Amino acid sequence: MKVLFIVTSFQRDENDVINPWMIETIRQLKSRGVEVTVYTSAWRGLEDHEVSGILVRRFRYCPRALEILSHERTIPDQIKDSKLKALLVVPYMLFGLLRLRKLLKKEHFDIIHVHWPFPLAIFGYFAGRWASAPVVNEFYGVELRWVRNKMPVFTPFIRWILKTSDLVVAISSHTRSEIERIAPVRIEIVPYGSPVPSLPEQKTPDKNPSRTRRVLFVGRLVERKGVEFLVRAMKELDLPFPVELDIVGAGPEEENLRNLVQQLGLADRVNFAGRVSNVELREYYASCDSFVLPAIIDSRGDTEGLGVVVIEALSYRKPVVASALGGIVDIIHHEKTGLAVPEKDPKALASAISRLLTDQNFSRRLAEDGYKFVQRYFDWNRITDKWLSLYQQLIAPKSKE
Repeated sequence: MKVLFIVTSFQRDENDVINPWMIETIRQLKSRGVEVTVYTSAWRGLEDHEVSGILVRRFRYCPRALEILSHERTIPDQIKDSKLKALLVVPYMLFGLLRLRKLLKKEHFDIIHVHWPFPLAIFGYFAGRWASAPVVNEFYGVELRWVRNKMPVFTPFIRWILKTSDLVVAISSHTRSEIERIAPVRIEIVPYGSPVPSLPEQKTPDKNPSRTRRVLFVGRLVERKGVEFLVRAMKELDLPFPVELDIVGAGPEEENLRNLVQQLGLADRVNFAGRVSNVELREYYASCDSFVLPAIIDSRGDTEGLGVVVIEALSYRKPVVASALGGIVDIIHHEKTGLAVPEKDPKALASAISRLLTDQNFSRRLAEDGYKFVQRYFDWNRITDKWLSLYQQLIAPKSKE
């Protein structure tokens, strides 16, 4: 079986950390005999190449200096900052379609799988007809919130996508509910698993009651991650032992967060690690006492579509505190797989963190139950089985012709 993934951005080299869960999805499919080719735009002149054993077909759409519409930031964010960048959308769509037509004249694909269908569903629509192949449109949620909150004029376009798809997929129940608000179509939920390798050998816990406890956040430093409220929660903590927060990741909110840390006098308790390697990331997960994802609904109305870092933390048997919103609720069931708290509430965050750090029996039970849950529901074998089943259902009618 040959599948064409149509995506807005993809790994540019082996050191590029973009979309690691998609890399793992492709690897898993490949291990089951599925041949996946990725179709995406160029980045500053980058053309067809192979990365992580995956063939990537890229379309050029401008002089290399102007091929900046994807990868580093989302297309809507870039257009919002510079209206001139909106002009790049026209050659992006035109040359994307032309190269796609050329590719499909040379290669046959059994499935066209579009990720982030706004606006890439246009590519998928034509690819499906040119290749005489069924089209899967997979929604992550953010594209739906862009349209609902900032670009409602495109709602009919989303409705058209849904009605012309052979299959609509959502990554979480939250994303499914957002789709259902637009059109009554069949929707399958297929989450993604953790891109972090299997659980490493566990360290012997340090039983020193006065040792420093470590709280961990991992993610891009953008508004919807709500890290500001986690920093403020650190100020609220009043425990008989030292507690430090490790912030792993970088992004546009980093300067504001650093300033907030200084204002609150937390410079000795909050550490900014920046971007780290996979080896270092595993060490951060393995060494933390609790993990926190303080996500919020940001000023654009955006929030977490799933929360893959929560899956990562639970895969390390770490107790988790997370906001009860978006796709996070598919993972964190309060007092069963983690602690769920209201968004934008530092006191609630501090209370939950304190509970995990002081009640060791409860913390261990929560971490173990969370680990079992993600092993059962976010296991890569289970996810891959689901994709294979859906793909087979789509091509079965054609194979009978």
